[in-house]
Amino acid sequence: MANIQEFLDKAMSIDGALGTALVNYETGTCLGTKGGGWLDMELAGASAIKIVRAKTDIIQQLELDESPVEALLTMENQYHLIRLLPVDESVFAYLILEQERGSLPLARTHLKSIGQELSLDAVEPPGEDA
Repeated sequence: MANIQEFLDKAMSIDGALGTALVNYETGTCLGTKGGGWLDMELAGASAIKIVRAKTDIIQQLELDESPVEALLTMENQYHLIRLLPVDESVFAYLILEQERGSLPLARTHLKSIGQELSLDAVEPPGEDA
């Protein structure tokens, strides 16, 4: 099982990854971030909560017997990928991927795989982002 820091390290190893965050959308807590450069990944992750909540609201309004798994925001030069994780229904990974250097299908597959390895109990709460 991977702890939060190992998860973030693996997410940043995805070709084209610019930044990543692990977020609890129910509490609004950013569990950890990595990368981002000029972009504040904690703020980006917290802002992505609105997308997850909107998707959840739509599913409820339509009375679908489904749960959100993934959301994608395609920008001019980037993909912003949100993936809810099986470790906890309220936790999602947020990955910003540079389109020119990354492969969206590979990033989706890799993020799904490392999400299945995540254990939130594996470490104490993380400190500053790396």
